[in-house]
Order: sequence, then C-alpha cells, then structure tokens
Amino acid sequence: MEELLRVEDLHTEFATEDGVVHAVCGVDFTVGRGETLGIVGESGCGKSVTSLSIMRLVSPPGRIASGHVWFEGKDLLALSEPEMRKIRGNDISMIFQEPMTSLNPVYTVGDQIAEAVVLHQHKSKAEAWEVATEMLRKVGIPLPERRVHEYPHQLSGGMRQRVMIAMALSCNPKLLVADEPTTALDVTIQAQILELMKALKREFNMSIMIITHDLGVVAEMAERVVVMYAGRIVEEGPVDDIFTRPAHPYTEGLLRSIPRLDQPAGRLHVIEGMVPNPLRMPPGCAFHPRCPYAREACTQAIPPLVEFGPGVRARCIVPLAERRQEVAS
Repeated sequence: MEELLRVEDLHTEFATEDGVVHAVCGVDFTVGRGETLGIVGESGCGKSVTSLSIMRLVSPPGRIASGHVWFEGKDLLALSEPEMRKIRGNDISMIFQEPMTSLNPVYTVGDQIAEAVVLHQHKSKAEAWEVATEMLRKVGIPLPERRVHEYPHQLSGGMRQRVMIAMALSCNPKLLVADEPTTALDVTIQAQILELMKALKREFNMSIMIITHDLGVVAEMAERVVVMYAGRIVEEGPVDDIFTRPAHPYTEGLLRSIPRLDQPAGRLHVIEGMVPNPLRMPPGCAFHPRCPYAREACTQAIPPLVEFGPGVRARCIVPLAERRQEVAS
C-alpha cells in the first residue's frame, strides 16, 4: 500500500509549574492511501496530542520538541506557518471531539463550511455556499437549503457532528483525522456517523486516522490499530490480529474488559492500578506497576517495539508463550 503519512520519532511536551510533561514520546507509525488507522488508549495516553501535533495545532505551553511528520514527501514540521495553512483544512482535515465547542456560535453553519472552500478552493462566496449546501446533503442532513442558514445551537448533537464532517470534507482532503468523533453521541447516532464516514471514505477515496478510546469503533472502522499508553505506542498491527491475539498485556487487559455476548455474564475484568503521573513516570516499562506478568527486568529499561508476528509490533520483553502459559495455569 502506498504511504500517505509517516510519523517518525515524534516528541511533544508541555511545560508546567511542576515540570515538563512528556505527552508524546517517540511515536512512529504510517497511514497508507485509502487506509483507516485506529489509535486507541485511555484518557491521557497521548493520542489526541499526537493528532494535534500532526496538524501543528499544539500551542504554548506545549511544543513539538522533535521528530518528523512526512505527508506526501513533505515534512510538515519543517514547513512555515503559511505553507502549513495551505495543507491544514485542505489536504488534511480534522474532526474535533465536541462540535459545540468547535463551531462558532455567531456564524451560520453555511458560513463556516463556505469559509474553507473560499480560502482553499478559491471559489466565489456564492459557489462556496453551493458547495456547503451540497456537503450538508451528502452527510445526510435533511432540508440542507434551510439548515445551511441556521446556527449551531439550532441543531441537535448528531446534526452538529454531521456539520463538522461536512466542513472537514468540503475541500476533498486526502487524510481525515477524526478525534473521538462519536464520544458525545448516543448509540444510534454513533452508528449512523460511523456508517456515514465509511461511505464518504469510499466516495472521496481518502485515508482516515480515527482516535478513540472505544474498541468497538476501531473494530467497525479500522484496518490497522495503534495502541498507546503513557505517551508511547505499546502495540501496533492489523485490527484482526490485535483483537484475536493481543501481544501486549495492556491491549489484552483492554479487550478483556469488554462485555461479550458469547460469554456468561459476570464481573468485568479490570486493569488494576492507575495510569502513572506523567511528571513521575515509573522506571522501565510504564505499564509494569499494573502488569500481571511484570518481571524485574521490566523495571530496568523501556522495552523496544519488537515483532510478535507478521505486521504486529509490541513493546514487551515477556515472551507471549510464557504469558499464555500463566493464564492457562
């Protein structure tokens, strides 16, 4: 598969009164053309900061300390801000977590969609409004000729999310970054939004990077998945392999905490302990205080990402056979 985006050794940090928080620590992954990549993990694991770093939207006291973000052969982190503005919203678009805080309450949704079309596609305002109306129709909003003149507060949560998708796709981007696009929606609307994104992906032939804590969304949308914990990637691979044969104990714990219809009802599995304080990270593997398979060696050094199978990498030094033997016994 042809590579569209490649993130290399990305480090993003935030200065606080108590010290420097290393929110993203040496992240590496790729997104192919036409591929959907899922990035999952608990709150605070660094997945949203990774997406903001790719878009160059990290603002003080945060900063991108080092790394590369290659998009079609260009290093986005080396571009000037005017050059980046030509790519942001045009070639790469983003859907943010909460549409009510992302949409401007004093402008109609038509104005907000048309603004990007005028800026990036160099169309007249009248042509841009036609595009805005058509995009609202494509994302399934009824009576788009009327809705285009309405304000965000006049729309439901599901409609506002559809407006965000329409805005993101108005310039036909090559990559859509979707940060928790269904978090604030009920289950029925969530399913509609996911189906809409899959249909629009096929229509626009674009790649999607979807950031979520919901493994069900990943199973529905993604071909590959990246699992993050405490600012680092702990596992990466094809979604089928990750869901059926997780290689990292953290991924295994996440999957075991999901209720299943094919198993008797009972107490759900819980990953013991808490996510570490980013200002006081434990030595070695950040997951070892919560890991049921931890060894003394796990406290000595941060494990590298190693191959656990075709296309599967995980950051764990305990052999998979040993872990499975422990579970069996």
